[in-house]
Amino acid sequence: MGRCDSFVVETNVHFPTDISLAFDAVRKVIQLISELSFKFELTLWRQSKYNIKQLKSLYRIAQKIKYSSSKDELKKELRFKEVQSAYKKYAEYASELIQKANSTLELIGPQTCLKTINKEHDIEVYIAHAKRQIEQITTRMIDDIKIPHSEKVFSIFQEHTEWICKGKAGVPVELGLRVCIMEDVNGFILHHNVMQKETDDQVAVRMVEETQGRFNNFEGCSFDKGFHSPKNQIDLNALLKNNVLPKKGRRNKEELKRERSEDFKASKRQHSAVESAINALEVHGLDKCPDDGIKGFERYVALAVVSRNIQKIGSEIQKREQKKAKRKKKQYKLVA
Repeated sequence: MGRCDSFVVETNVHFPTDISLAFDAVRKVIQLISELSFKFELTLWRQSKYNIKQLKSLYRIAQKIKYSSSKDELKKELRFKEVQSAYKKYAEYASELIQKANSTLELIGPQTCLKTINKEHDIEVYIAHAKRQIEQITTRMIDDIKIPHSEKVFSIFQEHTEWICKGKAGVPVELGLRVCIMEDVNGFILHHNVMQKETDDQVAVRMVEETQGRFNNFEGCSFDKGFHSPKNQIDLNALLKNNVLPKKGRRNKEELKRERSEDFKASKRQHSAVESAINALEVHGLDKCPDDGIKGFERYVALAVVSRNIQKIGSEIQKREQKKAKRKKKQYKLVA
């Protein structure tokens, strides 16, 4: 019998705003283009540190200025114009720096050195990030148009980062990726899956199929309501002898009978034990991933799962040794 649940592993990022992401992108462009210019003896970016300082100054002004909470409509309008002006100055200066970087790349031209080509590629990637963020600043603040969630990026360094709202008390938002785990009744993690742009109901069947591919005798599993969908109920019933997947919403008589059966209720009560495995993973380092990129994220999660299983094996060996020592002590007392 298995227990399936998911949790969020955070990526190592700061809280994203359009102006902070624009600053990150433009700052990296300036740093990389100034290094490249120095190599080719160009003096266009000799004031690169000053440029970053000026950009940061405008960023701080835009960051700190707030909308008016006054009831006076005139004061509100005046403050709104001040906010727009601060954002406009910031976006315009950032655009000037990006235009200058593009001109520098054209001046340098295509180079044969592999290191130079790689650096130029990195600069172009950060330029693309900067242009997108500057455009979003203009759209949101100057044109007063909302940006669709699908068009937003939450980190230019960890692009796989997602904005996740799981509805936990005191945790409105988590920045990272969902990780789904399959635990057995003994507390060992049988399988895990890093979920990119997926929800629980989209991975339920795949988790069971992949676990069964590794363990032929895997015939039962419990889930929470987040994994429910009508299709999942049908598919999981075909795969499992004991499918403990509660239904969302209203239930008919057959569904109520199934969920009120003793076997279903017993498995449902035991399902919460999977939180112990999740807590153990988080306490031992899987609350936040320090590695870069999606490959680094997946590797870090896999190593954490292996480490947890090794720790569990050690714990079981320790328990057996303790029981063995108690039996010997008891036998010694009886002989004495």
